Amino acid sequence: MMTSTSQLQIYLDIATEAALAAGAVVQSYYGALDGVVEKGRPGDLVTQADKASEAVILDVLRRHVPQHGILAEESGNVGNSTSDYLWAIDPLDGTTNFAHQYPSFAVSIGLLVAGSPHVGVIFDPFHQELFRAARGLGATRDRRPISVSQTQELSKSLLVTGFAYDRRETPDNNYAEFCHLTHLTQGVRRSGSAALDLAYVACGRLDGYWERGLSPWDITAGIVLLEEAKGKVTAYDQSPFDMASGRILATNGYLHAALSDELLHVRSLTSVGNNINNSDRAFSYESPT
Repeated sequence: MMTSTSQLQIYLDIATEAALAAGAVVQSYYGALDGVVEKGRPGDLVTQADKASEAVILDVLRRHVPQHGILAEESGNVGNSTSDYLWAIDPLDGTTNFAHQYPSFAVSIGLLVAGSPHVGVIFDPFHQELFRAARGLGATRDRRPISVSQTQELSKSLLVTGFAYDRRETPDNNYAEFCHLTHLTQGVRRSGSAALDLAYVACGRLDGYWERGLSPWDITAGIVLLEEAKGKVTAYDQSPFDMASGRILATNGYLHAALSDELLHVRSLTSVGNNINNSDRAFSYESPT
């Protein structure tokens, strides 16, 4: 499905309006929460800020694009379920950080067109940084063009990763990969926000990122940012990225093959590589060449 550049610009502006409005709401709750609730899994938190931010985003999208579908972290599927346009929104990525007043969190709004990420806006309200991108329109931070780093050796790289909420229950928890790559690089960070991780790789602050257990609202916006900044996104084994897998490898491109090789090496030394659930693949997506 083709969407014109001018139409994508309109959607990018809509996403920006929603992200900035939601970010103001999120920041108004910073340090002023009445309570924090677990959504069912240990460590999977939701706050009034998440809900208030999502309400603002939904209001903006319903006013501008009522015919589109929406996949929101807190509300699930809302809107037109048959539309080829699906907004994947995380009203507060990094809720645990936010609840502890640790300043690493963001609003993430992405648009999938026929299953492929086309628009992405990530707003960090604490640092007032706005990351924007749309397919064919480039990527920016605070309206200035960004691009990935030029780091070409793992030994000189700074990476980032994360750990899913089910890490206590599964041996496929990313601990082995984290330890292995910590020894091979200048360091591996864990920010607690997948959206910011991808944004930081896109603007060259970090050189690569991998993680498992992710949802479309975590990464849709960041994928657009990274690819428009000339980075690369695939599955761990460099096959086309599958949104439903929740497993992503994202780099500046130069390090992609080396990082993939190391991830596969770690998995070959463990049994978890043969026990990944590959069912219910509701999304599929191939990166443009």
